[in-house]
Amino acid sequence: MTDTFDAKKRSWIMSRVRSAGNRSTELAFAEHLRRRGMTGWRRRYPLLGQPDFVFPKARLAVFVDGCFWHGCPAHCRIPKTNRRFWREKVARNVRRDKQTSRRLRALGWHVFRFWEHEMRQKTVNRKLGRMRRLLSENG
Repeated sequence: MTDTFDAKKRSWIMSRVRSAGNRSTELAFAEHLRRRGMTGWRRRYPLLGQPDFVFPKARLAVFVDGCFWHGCPAHCRIPKTNRRFWREKVARNVRRDKQTSRRLRALGWHVFRFWEHEMRQKTVNRKLGRMRRLLSENG
């Protein structure tokens, strides 16, 4: 299908797209936290890298990364069109994610990263168990 907008207009439209409240990632994760009675977390907390969830008392930043946008080794599939652009875009995101995690740790924060595909019950339970232990030690 041909785009109905010229490149400049499409770029402007896409620049207005913001990620917040993605059902398969952040909202699913919030539901997992609620079901387990995990409290003390905040969303949209002003912190380097804009974590999806922050537990301020425990100094814990949680990122829930989409498999495509953040380059999941198991699930990221680069589109067949404009491959070079997409490879570079995803590679930049991966580099930025690593740098953000390093910087937060240097500032004394704990960082947890969840993949979109880890929202399945078994995987999320195991990682949330590790997170709960960290929270009990630090919060």
